[in-house]
Amino acid sequence: MADLFENLSATKTDYSAKDIEVLEGLEPVRRRPGMYIGGTDERAFHHLAAEVLDNSMDEAVAGHANRIDIELHADGSLSVADNGRGIPTDPHPKYKDKSALEVIMTTLHSGGKFGSDAYKTSGGLHGVGISVVNALSSWVSIEVARDRQIWVQTYGRGHATSPLELKGSTQNRRGTRVHFMPDTEIFGTTAAFKPSRLYRMARSKAYLFRGVELRWKCAPELIRPGDETPAEATLHFPGGLADFLRDAIDGAQCVTPEVFAGRAALAEDMGQVEWAVAWPAAIDGFMHSYCNTVPTPEGGTHEAGFRAALTKGLRAYGELVGNKKAREITPEDALGGAAMLISVFIRDPQFQGQTKEKLATPEATRLVENAMRDHFDHWLSGAPVQATGLLDWVIEKAEERLRRKAEKEIQRKTATNRRRLRLPGKLADCAADGPAGTEIFIVEGDSAGGSAKQARDRKTQAILPIRGKILNVASAGLDKIGANQEISDLSQALGCGMRDKFRLSDLRYEKVVIMTDADVDGAHIATLLMTFFYREMPELVRRGHLFLAQPPLYRIAQGGKVIYARDDAHREQLMKKEFAGRGKVEISRFKGLGEMPPAQLKDTTMDKKRRTLLRVVLPEDFQDQRDTSRLVEDLMGRKPELRFAFIQENADAVKDLDI
Repeated sequence: MADLFENLSATKTDYSAKDIEVLEGLEPVRRRPGMYIGGTDERAFHHLAAEVLDNSMDEAVAGHANRIDIELHADGSLSVADNGRGIPTDPHPKYKDKSALEVIMTTLHSGGKFGSDAYKTSGGLHGVGISVVNALSSWVSIEVARDRQIWVQTYGRGHATSPLELKGSTQNRRGTRVHFMPDTEIFGTTAAFKPSRLYRMARSKAYLFRGVELRWKCAPELIRPGDETPAEATLHFPGGLADFLRDAIDGAQCVTPEVFAGRAALAEDMGQVEWAVAWPAAIDGFMHSYCNTVPTPEGGTHEAGFRAALTKGLRAYGELVGNKKAREITPEDALGGAAMLISVFIRDPQFQGQTKEKLATPEATRLVENAMRDHFDHWLSGAPVQATGLLDWVIEKAEERLRRKAEKEIQRKTATNRRRLRLPGKLADCAADGPAGTEIFIVEGDSAGGSAKQARDRKTQAILPIRGKILNVASAGLDKIGANQEISDLSQALGCGMRDKFRLSDLRYEKVVIMTDADVDGAHIATLLMTFFYREMPELVRRGHLFLAQPPLYRIAQGGKVIYARDDAHREQLMKKEFAGRGKVEISRFKGLGEMPPAQLKDTTMDKKRRTLLRVVLPEDFQDQRDTSRLVEDLMGRKPELRFAFIQENADAVKDLDI
């Protein structure tokens, strides 16, 4: 014990200036890629392509380019070329020994978009995009055609690997070509660009800016059998978002025969907004928004203005035609099932985070609402039969919402003992009267349920134990699903119904948390439960109510220090970082949640202040939604040959096999 205190004391006193690291150049990006591109997964990998493409799109939006060439090469590298002005190659006034090109490629927060002269509206504003691509690529080759001369320079892992060289003259060429290979040291050896994902990215950019032509090319050997991605295509859509929407809904019957689409300038010379909206009668709606051609999947202030314009417009039209029920319309009534696209081009947009997933510019709400409102009013008044049909459809949804709200209030006022009679006997319900702030934990087995019941906050946390592995709904018929007791208990506990009877407003809990053991069996049960929610209650997932708990698999202790590890890899990481050479270390492996003391289960997994929950999300992109449905069917459906084919295609990517 004395040795232990001596080690701890030495650790404290040895902390000095030599322990302070200073990361130079682009090294911070390589050390912490998640801060710049959101991680190292497939989405982050493709974010590199988006950063390069956005630079070329900014040239097009600024009026300096009208063509962009995108090519996925056979070796897995990607090139993007435009016919814009070309990145400046003259010496930078602040770094006279470097060209402006090298400064842009090797320095964070450098670029031509911080001011307002070079680019009025652009998607890349933080000055980190192309330098981050350089930092996270094993090699990058830049070719600039400018002032009738061609310049070439190569880079890799954040540094210039060759001097800027003049390769000759050219009379009929201008612009920038970026060719790069993402670094396997960062993303792993199995990471690769997906042709279908890149093609959809390119196509969406062409829809978003009708003044540009994108030429797509992909090495044919990279396109898998069954993938309909073309090897070559020219993408140019003069109809803009209206063309995009018609393609997305693919001829589905809509409440209004016409799509509400248009463009308008924003006040105060702030830019412009373009939109397209339809109200499908038989398919799920969606919302895709963009700012300066950059997708904003988490929405933001431009979406708020869009929703306000349409909601207020329908209310005003209702007053105009004397329908008093229109005053009850909410944004959810007006747009809950709509298929919506909005694209704004604004000066100096403010985003939340480097990956730009949410627009935070405050004035965008007012500017978008004002720009769209007059157009929507004229669209409604110009086709009264169509407008009345839409109004009646929306009012019907509002009345249904109010009816469910009234029924719910009556149910909540019913005595507690009578309410419990309608719930599964194994459910340990929480004491709160309403869903706000409440959670239900779905656990496997009575043993885990017993620990969870002792660890929970009785006021806000409910526990529902299920027996064994829940039925795989992807391979079962409706009769089998309807007769399954575990599914019946789960549906009753949640109270919101399934499939066409699902009502999100009837959901009894704010969060639905899958809490299974941190092993292979637990992962299988979690997969079956996620399949259940995806197939039977997709709106619950889409609205962000489904979560995965993260219980630990190991407890690592040394003296008075205790740390929990999620899995084997995390255990090894902690052993090297936190426990190296400091005395005896005790490692205990939890056999399951039922074996974990309630106090530890609370501290690690259920305490809202200390736990980690993973939200289960569905893709926003229309094609990605189809891909997800196909993947669920392949892996969980009735046809074993599809699972076998998936295993054959992905076996090489498996690193650790638990058998």
